[in-house]
Amino acid sequence: MKWLDRLRVLNATEAMRVAQLMVGILLVLVTPLVGLLPGPGGVVVFGIGFGLILRNSAWAKRRYVTFKRKRPKMGGWADWGLRRKSAKRRGQKAKFEKRH
Repeated sequence: MKWLDRLRVLNATEAMRVAQLMVGILLVLVTPLVGLLPGPGGVVVFGIGFGLILRNSAWAKRRYVTFKRKRPKMGGWADWGLRRKSAKRRGQKAKFEKRH
């Protein structure tokens, strides 16, 4: 079994999902402290933490979808920042509709 396959199996466990969720919450909570340092580190730390939370929490996903429906422009930026596939699909659809 290759290491990537082992990683996928490990990520599928409930314990790993909870651990990633806790790390994500910790990163979001640490963001203000990192933000005091020079440079854009706070933004990076928040983005990684937010991504981990969205990936592992159904509650956070529902809140995120509600946010995106109410504020589609801001939701689009968040999708782009998180490199979500839905952002790519919407971008391609918008380009197609613009041409036709």
